[in-house]
Amino acid sequence: MKNILLIQSSPRGGESFSHQVAQSVVNDLKARHPEAKIVLRDLAANPPPHVGLPFITGMYAPPEHRTPEQAEAIALSDALIDEFFAADTIVIGVPMHNFTLPSTLKAWIDHVARAGRTFNFGANGPEGLLKGKRVILVLARGGVYSSGPTKPLDYQEPYLRAVLGFLGITDVSAVHIEGAANRAIGPEKAIAAATAQSKQILAQFN
Repeated sequence: MKNILLIQSSPRGGESFSHQVAQSVVNDLKARHPEAKIVLRDLAANPPPHVGLPFITGMYAPPEHRTPEQAEAIALSDALIDEFFAADTIVIGVPMHNFTLPSTLKAWIDHVARAGRTFNFGANGPEGLLKGKRVILVLARGGVYSSGPTKPLDYQEPYLRAVLGFLGITDVSAVHIEGAANRAIGPEKAIAAATAQSKQILAQFN
């Protein structure tokens, strides 16, 4: 393992459970692989803009014909994609917002899911170009959504697995921080259970 990309998306920063557990996962990975380089992409501290017309039109314009606005939009996308390609392991801290993910993380996905860079269309349909990478999703939810009656409302994990798979990443593990807002569970038990999950996942890493 040479490069670890840590993506944080909670607006609560260090107070966030997803932030804390995702950082703990990276610390454990670093302890196992001291030589690994860690790159932090904090989407709450430095939110990427939502894609707009300069990005859409710039994707289809030859580089030499792009306007300054188009060139700036594509340059940001290229930088985020290069960062993604450089990583062997990607750890993504994700709080659940209204049953799905923060808009900053969705904006990041819109910048990196790009035809010709991270996927291509071939004779057999789309093909992801980010093969051979590992992703650990650290998913924080106030309730319990991995099982039980609220599971159909989980548009967080299924979406992330789908979009990562579309980009060619199928080695995806999930750490669930669940029930932090539930009186029967609470933050301490939720984080302890998530930490135990992460230890089991990391035990399988080379």
